[in-house]
Amino acid sequence: MKSISVFGLGYVGAVLVACLADNGHKVTGVDVNSTKVDMINEGYSPVIEAGLNELLHKGVQAGRIQATSDTRLAVLESEISFICVGTPSNPNGSLNVSYVQRVCEDIGAALKDKPDYHTVILRSTMLPGSTEEIAIPAIEKTSG
Repeated sequence: MKSISVFGLGYVGAVLVACLADNGHKVTGVDVNSTKVDMINEGYSPVIEAGLNELLHKGVQAGRIQATSDTRLAVLESEISFICVGTPSNPNGSLNVSYVQRVCEDIGAALKDKPDYHTVILRSTMLPGSTEEIAIPAIEKTSG
């Protein structure tokens, strides 16, 4: 059983939290929106998706799902982090990756205090080259 953190509790993140927990993993959902965090902790979905409330409730009751706004805690208590934050369109049609960059910086800062290996997986919509140009430098900058 892996311990996994999922950043962003929208459609992609909330479903991922529920499915990973249903497969036996211990999952911590992370979001800046305290309403979403509270809903997950109570076993309710912050998004409308058939069957999601039931899976979340089951995972919370089994002790496999928790949610927090504390990035550091989530990273230190997990082996793998999935980034599922939004990448909305800018007025010119390009992707706004500022949320991804911010989460990468926050994860990097937490990794500074973590002696163990940690895997970071991007599930957010990103353009080719974004991992090398944005995500990796952001993590490296703050992790030391």
